[in-house]
Amino acid sequence: MGRGLGGRVTSGGSRDAVPGAGPPKMAVCIAVIAKENYPLYIRSTPTENELKFHYMVHTSLDVVDEKISAMGKALVDQRELYLGLLYPTEDYKVYGYVTNSKVKFVMVVDSSNTALRDNEIRSMFRKLHNSYTDVMCNPFYNPGDRIQSRAFDNMVTSMMIQVC
Repeated sequence: MGRGLGGRVTSGGSRDAVPGAGPPKMAVCIAVIAKENYPLYIRSTPTENELKFHYMVHTSLDVVDEKISAMGKALVDQRELYLGLLYPTEDYKVYGYVTNSKVKFVMVVDSSNTALRDNEIRSMFRKLHNSYTDVMCNPFYNPGDRIQSRAFDNMVTSMMIQVC
């Protein structure tokens, strides 16, 4: 699934490729966290690291809260809040985004994917926010419930398997 493109794009010792890992993924974990800090949606790949990614998302909420309180009054003036890099680990980078209604989006990206730039992360968050808005506009969705939209899930899947 997309293996032919990702492994052959860069020639002569690709810095993005990890032996046996296949093509670099756009995101390895995407989470939507409610204003009250419980998960509305969380998806990760590979699934064997699911608990690790859940922990990373949970610990990132403290950093999100710090960044929001540091922004203070400037927060009210902005329509959207891209928080940027929340924290890097040895293997992953964690990015954050907050909506006006204080819903938080957290994205974990593989650190070996050096082709992914800040403006691409920002664009992915905008796409995620637009899809989240579509879910909220569904008259059958009760705000605060877990997100179980097939369209939202497909959009998240596309963000996770795209190859740079």
